[in-house]
Amino acid sequence: MSIPSVTELTLLKCLWRQQPLSARELHEQAEPELQWSYSSTRKTLERMVEKQMVTLKAAHGVNVYTAAVDKIGTLAAFTRDFGRRVMEMDAPLPVNMFTGSKLVNPAELAELEQLLQDWPDAKE
Repeated sequence: MSIPSVTELTLLKCLWRQQPLSARELHEQAEPELQWSYSSTRKTLERMVEKQMVTLKAAHGVNVYTAAVDKIGTLAAFTRDFGRRVMEMDAPLPVNMFTGSKLVNPAELAELEQLLQDWPDAKE
């Protein structure tokens, strides 16, 4: 699984909350966090389509985007990568660090914990 960049993750989080969205709608939702131009949002979305992170289709004469990657699987991969590369940890990060997250509900939190514990190299 391809690990999304921070900016790609911002756009994915918008789509996981509500989809499909047009590029303009995505830009308006992500702009407070990204603070960049509409053309940057469009260019990032083009790259995300190429990476198969999002799908693009026309609806009522407007191009709309939908997340093509699973939220919990993506968050698990992102978390695992952060733990290994940034924190230099071989064991999975504790899932309680996600308690209170607005992005995941309790059922998704349990699924995330399981994915992190079952990661192929988590027991090495």
